[in-house]
Amino acid sequence: MGINQDFHPPLSASQPHKRKSKARHLLLLGALIVVAALIIFFNNATNSGLEARETPFAETVSVPPPPVAEPVSQPVAPEPVIAEIRRIVPAGSSITALLGDYFTPQEIYQLNQLSRDVFPFTRICAGQPYCITTRDGEFRKFVYEIDENEQLIISRDDDQVSLETQPIVYDVTTELIEGTISSSLFDAVAAINEDPKLAFMLSDIFQWDIDFILDIRAGDRFQALVEKRFRDGQPAGYGHILAAEFVNQGQVFRAVRFKNGEQSASYYNEDGENVRKAFLRAPLSFTRISSGYTMKRFHPITKTWKAHPAIDYVAPVGTPIKTVGEGSISRIGYNRANGNFIEVRHSNGYRSIYLHMKGFARGMTKNKRVAQGQVIGYLGGTGMATGPHLCFRMRHNGAPVNPSRLKVPAAKSISKANLAAFQAVAQPLLAQLDTHLPHHDQVAKLDLSPSTSTTGSRE
Repeated sequence: MGINQDFHPPLSASQPHKRKSKARHLLLLGALIVVAALIIFFNNATNSGLEARETPFAETVSVPPPPVAEPVSQPVAPEPVIAEIRRIVPAGSSITALLGDYFTPQEIYQLNQLSRDVFPFTRICAGQPYCITTRDGEFRKFVYEIDENEQLIISRDDDQVSLETQPIVYDVTTELIEGTISSSLFDAVAAINEDPKLAFMLSDIFQWDIDFILDIRAGDRFQALVEKRFRDGQPAGYGHILAAEFVNQGQVFRAVRFKNGEQSASYYNEDGENVRKAFLRAPLSFTRISSGYTMKRFHPITKTWKAHPAIDYVAPVGTPIKTVGEGSISRIGYNRANGNFIEVRHSNGYRSIYLHMKGFARGMTKNKRVAQGQVIGYLGGTGMATGPHLCFRMRHNGAPVNPSRLKVPAAKSISKANLAAFQAVAQPLLAQLDTHLPHHDQVAKLDLSPSTSTTGSRE
């Protein structure tokens, strides 16, 4: 063996044991490191949880309220169905025809008995409006318009049925209306977009002083403080005329509505004198004259000259004829010359006669009392007449008199006890008229030429 050959001494017997011991120490150290790491991790996690649970002393922990139980929904009852049936009473109708679908025949009979002391069903008139209200198809109310001021109400509440009359409630405003006549009062009212009823209301006030057929002239003027009615926001006609003025052929007529004590309301002039007279100036409201009062006229049928102590009024067939004064019917009937006629006997020896009528108003019989202005018949052309007209005559103690020139006394004036109250009402109303209509010193400037109406013989 050479001297430079590497020498490797043999391993001792203890060397493998030392290597194993070193390995065990390394494993033990690693285990300790892992255990230490785990302890540190869990300590940090525990401290972090404690810090999260710590709260400052001043803070309040908000605890959510317990859940509220949802209410149990109850079934909702359906709203009742209210229906209204608005109609006009047809001709020939009856309470059975109107309410027979809602009441049994026995109930209708009981209603009829009950109505006798309130408003008899026989007075229900064709052409008047009524309304039936139902709830879910069941009858609740019947409202019948008796006139523009009152209504009949039949109502049912469960098993109770009531019947009564009630005044109609209106919203009322007062308006000053004025106009100028060019041809007629009707045309003047239409020209200011008012209802024709206003013309009748004005003529009813001044009919004792003005003949609205003979006396009207172009240029005549009028004004009136009128109540206008509204119902459910809609126009519903006129109420009363509180005060009015009419300038006719230069003469001023005024009237104020006033209730003189226990008497019914009437119209009085500025001095408290009643504008009503014993007789109306004419038996018709609006028409024209075809033949005037004369003692010598050529008769168109007999072809002879004879007296005509009458005034002939031409108007449409069926125009209502009013008695000019209070009295009683002394004669009524028909003959070949006069056709259907009525004679009314008044006080102080006066009589008024109405000829050639189409027919008589209901209930007209001999000796029947009639009121001034009451409708006694209707214009026609019966008897010896060439066309529809009214031949109107008046007599005093048997002698003919000219109705257009008749001077009659007025009705009762305001009593002395009520005169101050009347003046308190009249003065502010008349003051409103003074600020509008030109009259007195201006009236002479009006055109007072006669209106151009055609005349001709009708009898």
